[in-house]
Amino acid sequence: MRRVGGREAVDRRDDIESSSIGHFRPLHATVDTVDLGPPHAPKEESLKAFEEVEHELKKQLLHLKHTYLKHEPEYFAAVQHLSDSDLTSFGAADFESVRVAQSAYGIHLLGKVRIPAAAPDGYLHVRIFVSDEPAKLHCIHTEEREEPGGDKRFRAIFTRDDALEWFDT
Repeated sequence: MRRVGGREAVDRRDDIESSSIGHFRPLHATVDTVDLGPPHAPKEESLKAFEEVEHELKKQLLHLKHTYLKHEPEYFAAVQHLSDSDLTSFGAADFESVRVAQSAYGIHLLGKVRIPAAAPDGYLHVRIFVSDEPAKLHCIHTEEREEPGGDKRFRAIFTRDDALEWFDT
């Protein structure tokens, strides 16, 4: 710790590593550098974080939808029949499950958000970063998976039964 502006601050120099050519790069949280807790219902702090990112989440979701509809419509095939307002009709009450991971920078919440208009089985997986500042939306999970036989499967809408696992995108 060091003092900055009359308060204690984490010395970020402890949070960097040297690359083989001598440049410094920040450490990033990955599945290998965090211990991801078990899924559970969101508690008060998780709900607060969700409410802090809700507007940005809805904005980014619509951006993703419209971008992918041009290039890879399969990502949103499960909800293509929904209007933008129906797709973004979720709120904190629809934030159903979280997994929590601690890193040197703060807390990473992986959350499962139910899309009410896509009932019974339309969910988003989101990653939210929480620190001393207001929570920030890290990403909305989009999945590209190679199926047996070589075909690719794309999706951004998940089901109730899909496990909430660590993701970077």
